[in-house]
Amino acid sequence: MTTFVFRRLGFMLATLLIISLLIFVMTEVVPGDFASILLGQRAQDETLLAAWRSRLDLDQPPDQRYLSWLAGLFQGDWGTSWFYQTPVLPLVLQRLVNSAVLLVLALLVGVPLGILLGMIAGVYRSRWPDTLMTIGMLLVASLPEFVLGTFLIIIFASWLSWLPATSLMAADTDLREAWSLLVLPILTLVLITLPYIARTTRSSMIDVMEQDYIQAVVLRGIPFPLVVLRHALPNALLPTISVIALSIGWILGGAVVVEHVFAFPGLGSLLLSAVSNQDIPLLQATVLLIAMIYALSNLVADLLSHLLDPRVSAT
Repeated sequence: MTTFVFRRLGFMLATLLIISLLIFVMTEVVPGDFASILLGQRAQDETLLAAWRSRLDLDQPPDQRYLSWLAGLFQGDWGTSWFYQTPVLPLVLQRLVNSAVLLVLALLVGVPLGILLGMIAGVYRSRWPDTLMTIGMLLVASLPEFVLGTFLIIIFASWLSWLPATSLMAADTDLREAWSLLVLPILTLVLITLPYIARTTRSSMIDVMEQDYIQAVVLRGIPFPLVVLRHALPNALLPTISVIALSIGWILGGAVVVEHVFAFPGLGSLLLSAVSNQDIPLLQATVLLIAMIYALSNLVADLLSHLLDPRVSAT
């Protein structure tokens, strides 16, 4: 177990190192001089332009800037936002808390619901519950995030007037006092991840229910609900764990669009702000943080899969 953990941890750190290099290279090849962009018309002043280039370390070689940026990451100095003129790390951590609330609540709702729907569809294969779930999940999976969000706004905000259409609020708002602003974004994120979890659980349940040991348990006269919940479902969850880890990535990707649709001050909206304002330090930090969350979720999924099935360590 220890060897497996260290091997997976080393692979994760190596992956993040490569990602950090790719992030830096991708921002480095963006055309234009960032000091000139920030100064605008004042960039015609050569002295001022040179001072800003020195201030932003743009007068240093790219490899030296990358190593300095990497060293700063380990020291907790993630740079200063060019647009907000504040340290990057507190800024992204504040937005991360807001996005984490959406992420955790979406998973708490979406994972059990997806497993339940997939279990029912798998048990009642080729019958009306299976057909209904399959059609519904295909329909939801075919719709982009902004379309789902727009539909929910039209239904629950415009027609029924039950919930606010947007989540306009300050980044430091206490989300416990603004729960109504979270419902539609969370529901949208649940719908993003629900089809994948449900369909994976369904396929796995079908495979498990056809196994000989399940048929033997049924022949012993054990009540069918106990057969499903105690013997079939635990063995069907192994593939679902990997999908749940991947769903964190889908939610993070969908959050960029969802937070923009609902004007929610999270990590996704901060990423869009960094792109639109060409705020390179903020952009680098936000993308790297999202990559770290995604890599960590995959590490946790690997560890859980190993605990449920030690044969995973052999792969």
